Amino acid sequence: MADWLYILDPRKDTLDGEPSDKETIRRLAEEEPELELWLSRRNRMRPGDRLWFYFTGPEATVAAVAEVDEEPREEPDDPDVPYLVAATLLPEATKALYRDPVDRAELDLGQVRSVQKVKPEALPVLLARANL
Repeated sequence: MADWLYILDPRKDTLDGEPSDKETIRRLAEEEPELELWLSRRNRMRPGDRLWFYFTGPEATVAAVAEVDEEPREEPDDPDVPYLVAATLLPEATKALYRDPVDRAELDLGQVRSVQKVKPEALPVLLARANL
């Protein structure tokens, strides 16, 4: 199992037309937890991997988590979306992270890309805050 940071900028990114902020993701975790997420490249995600949602603003924090349902696939019908990955938000873990998010300093992040692996030293903090 691998752990990935999935970066969302609430000022630019949307989820089916809705803002990609912490409140929207928390609500989706309860009401519609299955997502298809855009990827700029395929990455080596596998079913069972975790996606930790890192929100770039207004505070830079991880405040949600999902499990990858299937390997990323190409999206030939939309030239602006090279790849999609199906994932399911984990409602209880997302609620826990929403209440007590993990901030950027605790993740020891350098430059932030759209998707990147979680650093091994940050994983225990993420798991503890998500009650996993």
